Amino acid sequence: MRNQAMRKSGSQPPLQTRFFYGWLIVFIGGVGVFFSGPGQTYSNSVFIASYIQEFSLNQTAISSIYSAATLASGLLLFFMGRLVDRFGRRIMLALAAMMLGAACFFNSFVTGPVMLFFGFFMVRYFGQGSMTLIPNTLVSQWFFKYRGRALGFAGLGGLLGAATFPPLINWLIEAYGWQNAWRVLGTALFIFVPIAYYFVRNQPEDAGLLPDGMKAETGRPDDEHAPSLEDSWTLSEALRTRAFWFVMICGAIPAMINTGIIFLIFPILSDQGIDRVTTAFVLSLIPLVSFGCSLLSGFIVERVKAHRMLSVTFAMNMVVPVILIFAHSHAAVIVFAVAWGISQGFMNVPLGVIWPNYYGRKYLGSIQGVTHTAGVIGSALGPVQFGWAYDRFGNYTGVLIFSALIWAGGAVLAFVAKPPRRKRGLS
Repeated sequence: MRNQAMRKSGSQPPLQTRFFYGWLIVFIGGVGVFFSGPGQTYSNSVFIASYIQEFSLNQTAISSIYSAATLASGLLLFFMGRLVDRFGRRIMLALAAMMLGAACFFNSFVTGPVMLFFGFFMVRYFGQGSMTLIPNTLVSQWFFKYRGRALGFAGLGGLLGAATFPPLINWLIEAYGWQNAWRVLGTALFIFVPIAYYFVRNQPEDAGLLPDGMKAETGRPDDEHAPSLEDSWTLSEALRTRAFWFVMICGAIPAMINTGIIFLIFPILSDQGIDRVTTAFVLSLIPLVSFGCSLLSGFIVERVKAHRMLSVTFAMNMVVPVILIFAHSHAAVIVFAVAWGISQGFMNVPLGVIWPNYYGRKYLGSIQGVTHTAGVIGSALGPVQFGWAYDRFGNYTGVLIFSALIWAGGAVLAFVAKPPRRKRGLS
């Protein structure tokens, strides 16, 4: 059965390489995560000042529209997970990139709050949601033993995006206006579409290979006696495990806190006397610091339990909002950026590895579609709570302290989220 399925789907990758083709998939996945940039908060935050001036909206109104659009996209993201399992990552990655490019062009024509809501919704759904969900599940399909380092390398695309897009968009807005900035982003995304469609294969078996490039017992990669690497859980089975809910909450916490901080990072630091140029530099410095940490964490997570490493990284993140409270000078801001970059770099990989490690590859799209939904919902709540805290108390100190406490709670949940085990008698 396995042998026939692999022969039917094709026995050769689209490009012959001297190395395992999965590493090319890692590169493409990283490029895909990079191009999720226009849908990420670090990009949208650069447009906020233009929107406030263009549409005469205040900070709370913009935050509410953004949060509502993010929430709506999160509630619908599980559909994307099901479509990924049904039609495959190759088609859905190309389609998501195409739709994100179209969404960027739509955003260049918005004329008021209603259109702004739909613009935010589309870039969040196809960018922050789909263009991170699909590449991460794609890379996980191609690796088992080396999954940690593979996701670590692919994650560099997101870090490069976070370092590249804020200053690029800021420059485009100043030079050509915010409308043309969106059009440039949309054009760039259309370039990625044919790359994804031609080079991506949904899983190594589709190219006559096995995860990690390993050989079957007889030396042939399409051997029907190839080892079964993982026990795959269906979504309904995963939902009945405690680890699923604990880790899903852990995934929502950084989405909520980090989105709130990034979305309002310009006004937060402005209130503390930091200019926009320095703030834009900070947004670029954070992913650069995360770069090396992310690579290192990919190797570490292959040797330690993912949930324990995740717990440690959550504990590290506790200090970040506290440092931000005291970031009243350029030196303090640099310390904040470095601390945040280190903690984020070590956190992202175990958070991505834990799902395929716990629940297998077969239904990963549906499972991570639901977990990404929780993350997107969390990111919807972030700007609202930060905006409300400022309007209510006139500063961000209270909400930043509360954020540190939430990180502490996440550290506890991650530590007790041990790998699930099937009950005896179940298959």
